[in-house]
Amino acid sequence: MINIDSYAYSNNLKKIHPGEKSLFAVITMVVCLTSPTAITPLIVLALISGGIILKAGIPARIFFRLMLVPLSFLLISVLTIAFSISTNPLGFWIARTINGLTIGIRYPDLITAVQLFLRSLGAVSCLYFLALTTPMTEIITVLHKLKVPVVITELMVLVYRFIFVLMETAITINRAQSSRLGYVSLKISYRSLSRLFSALLGKVFVKSQELYNAMAARCYTGEIKVLTKQYPVSLRNYILITGLELPLILLNLLGRR
Repeated sequence: MINIDSYAYSNNLKKIHPGEKSLFAVITMVVCLTSPTAITPLIVLALISGGIILKAGIPARIFFRLMLVPLSFLLISVLTIAFSISTNPLGFWIARTINGLTIGIRYPDLITAVQLFLRSLGAVSCLYFLALTTPMTEIITVLHKLKVPVVITELMVLVYRFIFVLMETAITINRAQSSRLGYVSLKISYRSLSRLFSALLGKVFVKSQELYNAMAARCYTGEIKVLTKQYPVSLRNYILITGLELPLILLNLLGRR
């Protein structure tokens, strides 16, 4: 399983101020989501991919494997937008009529679906840029400086932590079942999968209790405090961010006209 944390701590951009990386990721994501055309998301996707692979030094296969995770959800979403069902066959670009119902694609719906797909994919890549180059503790520090309520940042830390606990526990149980031929046939696979989920719930609950006991033993008072490094603020990076974002914003404005 991909360990995002290991790349967040060991990438080539680890010495860059987390506020600068967060600013770049958030502004780029907003510009991508507000784009009226498909050109800006494509540029954002290429820009972020280059930043992750070339600048941060994250292996390309890792980045593409991560991008495959939301791809299936996005495809299902855009297909529901692209395809239409109607009793009126007029207006369809590609269609097939079955028993009086026309199933097909209208050209405006296809354009909307493609734009939505690219905007979503570009926004996800921005989030991956932040996750792969900035440790969670540094993101929390940035949020604290922005006066985000402590309860929200603590929930973020706990949820982020338990994502990896959940994956690690599930992988361990799956390996134990596979070594005992738990997935040798379809029928046995369904049975093993149901047992995996039931065992997973109990084990995660136990681990959550262990985590709370460990925090209480370290004088937990209702606020998780993290130690972060002090990073120098780089004027060059802010100029670079401005130089990258302004053309994208202008491109969006021209696209609206």
